[in-house]
This record gives sequence, structure tokens and C-alpha cells, in this order.
Amino acid sequence: MSESGTTAGDHEAAEVVEFWRQLGLPGLVDVHTHFMPKNVMDKVWAYFDAVGPLTAREWPITYRMDEDARVARLREFGVRAFTSLVYPHKPDMAQWLNEWATQFAARTPDCLHTATFHPEPGAAEYVTAAIDAGARVFKAHVQVGDYDPNDPLLSHVWGILEDAAVPVVIHCGSGPAPGTFTGPEPIAALLSRYTELRLIVAHMGLPEYSAFLDLAENHPGVHLDTTMAFTDFTEENHPFPAADLPRLADLGDRVLFGSDYPNIPYRYLDALTALTRLDLGDDWVRGVCHDNAVRLFDL
Repeated sequence: MSESGTTAGDHEAAEVVEFWRQLGLPGLVDVHTHFMPKNVMDKVWAYFDAVGPLTAREWPITYRMDEDARVARLREFGVRAFTSLVYPHKPDMAQWLNEWATQFAARTPDCLHTATFHPEPGAAEYVTAAIDAGARVFKAHVQVGDYDPNDPLLSHVWGILEDAAVPVVIHCGSGPAPGTFTGPEPIAALLSRYTELRLIVAHMGLPEYSAFLDLAENHPGVHLDTTMAFTDFTEENHPFPAADLPRLADLGDRVLFGSDYPNIPYRYLDALTALTRLDLGDDWVRGVCHDNAVRLFDL
């Protein structure tokens, strides 16, 4: 039976709960999970099933279940708060996704109300509307959206997010494959203009780990999420440099646990145990898995 099956799922849930209980935590906070309209999620899964050009490797979806079952599984794992990271791949899509995410957050109180944007006329208006409606985190996907984060159409958007101190989970690293505007340089340029932005760099910025650690060290609003990093799956092609582990330890208060659930090709538990293999200490793992996100989002 697969991990999405009941017996395997129950067994894994017990192991995940034991993981955070051993750390003395009340549960987990996962800042990088995906819940989307069904037709959008179906297309995402179809992309992975087809071994899309960005991944170029087998990518079985471990938690291929309906929405209610996926929410229930996170709760069984003891995830106290999570996100519904939606993102548009073209104009005239973000506002509709935001409306769906607002409804999802309303019926899912443990989900941090999530929103998104795209460089297009009217973006500042619908971002403001999303914040007014209670959005607590935004998702920006520079790779899939294929846009420059410094696009003039986003100038007001970044200013609004900076003023509101709303964190943005941003996929800006060049993994799993480079995009037109991925890499640390566009983000460095963005931060030179919006110095107080709260950015959460997805996937630790892989494979440009060191450069994104530089940005975090120089900008107190920059955080990093652990999504897929350090796992056997990722280490095979994009290993985290051992020389940067002391820097990672020093930035422990700005590293957040993310999983990419449900779209991961391994168990949720594997993403957690990969953190302990870094040997950065229980206090570091506690901060990553719970305390840092509680502080950032005032949970």
C-alpha cells in the first residue's frame, strides 16, 4: 500500500508526531504547502506525472488524495498551521486564485490565508484587497510565472507588502532548472529598493544556496525555507555545501520548515529527519519546525 493509503498513512503520522514530541514541541508549522483549485492541482500533478522539462526525473506524488483527505493528513501529522501557496503562470489569473484561497482559508482555520500576484495592471489593487481580506502570506513564483521581480508593474505591489509587513514565499532560485529571471541577482536588486521586505526564499534558494545565505545575512527581513532541501532526493543533484552549515546554524532564527506537501516524491517524515541529519542541534530544529514561524506570523 502506498503512503497515501490508510495503513501506511497512520503509521507515518505516528512517526511524525513522535518526531516533534521528542523535541518538546506542541506540533509543527509548515510554511510551504500547496492547496489549489482542483483543476489547477490536477494540471500540476499531470506535469509531474509527465516528467516535465523543469524536473526531468521521475516525480511520484506521494500524497495524491482529495482536498479534505490532504488537510486531514496534515492535522494527523500535528501541523498546527500551513499555507495554500497558489501562483499564476500567466496574467488575469492571480485575482481568481486569491478569491479561491480566501474561501479555502475561511473553511480551513489552520491554514494561513494565502494570496499571490503577477506583474499586470491592477495588481496593486487586488493585493491590497487580499490584505484587507486577511491575507497573511503571499506566494511569488519567478520561475513558473517567468517574470522579473523588478518589473515596474510590481513596484507598488512590493511597496504595499513592505508597508504591511506581510511575508512573501518566493521561488527565486534556479532549481530544479534555471528560469529567465531566477537567481540571487534580481532579488538583490529588489532588496536594494525595498529594504524591509519580508521574503521567505523557497527551497533555500537551491542551487544558489551560498548566495541566498549572503542575502539573508545582509537583510534581516530575508528568511529561508527548507522545502525539499537536505533530502536524499535533492542532495543527489543539488547538495547543500557542507562549508555553509555554520552559516546556516547562525541564521537559525530565520530558517523555516517547508515541505511542498502534497507534491513531494517521498514521505513527509523524510523532510523532517533530513533536518536532524545536519547535526545543528535540537534548538535549531525546534526553531525551524515551529518557533521561528510562530514568531514571524504571530501565531
